[in-house]
Amino acid sequence: MPKAGKAIASLLAVAALCVPAAARADEPVTIGVVGAVSDTVLYLAEKKGFLHGEGLKGDITVFDSGAKMVAPLGAGQLDVGAGAYSAGLFNAVGRGINIKIVADKATNKAPYDYRAVVVRVPLASEIKSLADLKGRKIGVTAQGASDNSVLAVGLKSVGLGLNDVERVYMGFAAQFVALKNGGIDAAFGSEPDVTLMAREKIAVRFKPYSAFYPVDQSGVILFGTSFLDKDRAKGERFMRAYLRAVRFYDSALKDGHLAGPNADYIYDAIAELTKQQDKTVFHDMVASWCNPDGAIELASVKTDLDNFKAENEVPADMTAERVVDLSFAQKAVKELGPAAPTSN
Repeated sequence: MPKAGKAIASLLAVAALCVPAAARADEPVTIGVVGAVSDTVLYLAEKKGFLHGEGLKGDITVFDSGAKMVAPLGAGQLDVGAGAYSAGLFNAVGRGINIKIVADKATNKAPYDYRAVVVRVPLASEIKSLADLKGRKIGVTAQGASDNSVLAVGLKSVGLGLNDVERVYMGFAAQFVALKNGGIDAAFGSEPDVTLMAREKIAVRFKPYSAFYPVDQSGVILFGTSFLDKDRAKGERFMRAYLRAVRFYDSALKDGHLAGPNADYIYDAIAELTKQQDKTVFHDMVASWCNPDGAIELASVKTDLDNFKAENEVPADMTAERVVDLSFAQKAVKELGPAAPTSN
């Protein structure tokens, strides 16, 4: 080859080395949510680019309940579940299915009482305490759901038991309708429905959960076999992105509401999630809180498990520790650093 040709070939070779490689496509992460306002953090992880920063892309699917996520999590068809745990989760683990609670999604405690007992307006003057629920129809999300435990704790505080009320199992949307038409007398509701019910004079906020259950582990992040058994490194990347999203969300919290920095951005995210376009609802509602380091309230999990056992829904030898694995969150905190303390 002539010298000129060799020189050109060399230049082309050098130039080829300088061309950036094609961008690597983000790996999908399948995430199950229930469409609750406390799912906002999962949407923020995708919307704010925290997942993208870890080379991941969220593929979010809405389920009717957290209980319906158990089978696909155990089969590796769903990577992440976000919702309340149920008796079904403990029973699945008891059968050897590898599913774990790996982080907090929402902890109900004052002033972040986004969960509350509501009473329909015509009965507001009659029902003054939890004891007045005796003989009433109470809306609870599902059989075996953790709200059954919250109801049990509340009734026990006034000397009653679950047999003293009639439980009617229905989702939050159905509770809204049933309270309006008198199908139920009270419900264990969630924001933003609680605020919407009050605005429409359908029901009143009767008691926040913290009035009788001071700290309730009301929502959790679940990992299934795909992260626990097959690709732990991918699960660790997800957890780093998730905790970044939690910390962004928590920065908007102030005095029980979304009223701090970044609140307007989060109003938009919740509107996308709930399809509720009147964003003043999100300003007025009581916000959920999530532990910025992913830690959960194990005492609450144990209380709920004991109540599941009392109803013979879970075997007596099951323990809360068997369904919890905080190692992903703890590793992420080591890498990200602990969350800065706040006055919220």
